[in-house]
Amino acid sequence: MTLFNLIIISIIQGITEFLPISSSAHLILLPQAVGFDDQGQIIDVAVHLGTLIAVVVYFRGDVKNAFFGFLGLFKGQLHTRNAHLAMALIIATIPAIIFGAILKLSGASDAMRDSIAIIGWTMLLFGIVLWWADSKMPMARQAETWTFKHAFVLGMWQALALIPGTSRSGITITGARLLGYKRIDAARLAMLMSIPTIVAAGGMETLDVIGQKSSAPLGDILLAVLFSAVAAFLALTLMMRWLKHVSFTPYVIYRAILGLGLLGLAYF
Repeated sequence: MTLFNLIIISIIQGITEFLPISSSAHLILLPQAVGFDDQGQIIDVAVHLGTLIAVVVYFRGDVKNAFFGFLGLFKGQLHTRNAHLAMALIIATIPAIIFGAILKLSGASDAMRDSIAIIGWTMLLFGIVLWWADSKMPMARQAETWTFKHAFVLGMWQALALIPGTSRSGITITGARLLGYKRIDAARLAMLMSIPTIVAAGGMETLDVIGQKSSAPLGDILLAVLFSAVAAFLALTLMMRWLKHVSFTPYVIYRAILGLGLLGLAYF
């Protein structure tokens, strides 16, 4: 892989990971659209590490609280605010882990990854659902009122993101808006839920890499981490500021255009 290809892939992963437009769809489509070689699983792990660094740095206060909450759970401190946050994140992550394991063991994940039609439909339909939830649902709840029940519900929504083109952040934000969370609070919950999910997905990819003979130069790996981290942090910062003033409609329009284009390519 050339340096240019590596940088482009890393930047696209960083930008699209936290925007509700599906990073997996863009990484699947990019090699087909411009003739890039597949980046391989080692680079996949590297760019996910970069995006993980970005979200941890941006939400460092919440991450610190969740970390101390995890420690408190092991000490039997079950009723603190930090412990509540940690337990909610655990509950929200379980559905994606179970669903992901089923798809991987059945081979369905690889089959869906190669389908432009599936990506087109998910981009379009889940974009419409996001628009409906964002424009019709009240904005009454804040992230601080997150309950275990809502954590499980959002975890079920997040599990749908294993279908390429859905967007993990987009579908989780949709679920949160349907529950009545404010836009910025829905995005905040979606980003916090991404942390254990990215760790779990990265862990599975790392196990796959260990069992293979493929490798990548250390310099390429470090560059992938760096560029994806910077791109993700900038995209996340801009989106969180944007949501103080406007809706998710611009992202929905982008999803609709891309989805319709992919469906046209798939069927015609």
